[in-house]
Amino acid sequence: MEERVAVVTGGSRGIGRSIALRLARDGTKLIITYLKGKEAAEQVIKEIESQGGKAWAYQFDVANFEETEKNFEEILAKFNKIDYLINNAGLVKDNFLLRMKEQDWDRVINVNLKGAFNCIKAVVKSMLKQKFGRIVNITSVVAFMGNIGQVNYAASKAGLVGLTKSLAKELAPKGITVNAVAPGFIETDMTASLPEKVKENMLKAIPLARFGKPEEVAEAVAFLVSDKAAYITGQVIHVNGGMYM
Repeated sequence: MEERVAVVTGGSRGIGRSIALRLARDGTKLIITYLKGKEAAEQVIKEIESQGGKAWAYQFDVANFEETEKNFEEILAKFNKIDYLINNAGLVKDNFLLRMKEQDWDRVINVNLKGAFNCIKAVVKSMLKQKFGRIVNITSVVAFMGNIGQVNYAASKAGLVGLTKSLAKELAPKGITVNAVAPGFIETDMTASLPEKVKENMLKAIPLARFGKPEEVAEAVAFLVSDKAAYITGQVIHVNGGMYM
């Protein structure tokens, strides 16, 4: 089978890193994007290559339409196609609404939601041309449950769900599927820095009584881009240990 080409935004650490490593195991050529942390991005590339895979890193801000368009043009010129787009890049700027600054609202929406729009706009014409594509948007359990102090983050992730379902209807006739994965509380740098009391309270809300692993989210993504999921589109797969049902 012809080698697939995948772009994983925010692929230098956390869930994005695990997605990149997982897809590379299937022989997919990996392009990871990152904004900060060049060393972390280079480490992911080395890890993939040490396992016999092929990977490249591009540094740009997905929230910037022109930057995103330019970098995707370079990627398409180099590889001639992009089969899988995983919109994983995201950030948090948590605070109560009364204390939240306008720039914190704008930055989270621009990266988490507009960033996905920018990347899709940059890749969709090539997918339409080849009449094939897999788009997976990484949303969150808080898009469905809400969370105190995260009105900006929850709104951005809920927006990704609406984007996913609407775009799935638009692109289905051309053989392009669009789905989302909604992680719950996953063992990442973000959760590792939480106070122990906060972690204990979180665990009480999870029926499986543990945090998820980035690799478990990556498996859901790997399934959605595979041929086994060719008849699945417009769906959200929840990976949250039963926290939200």
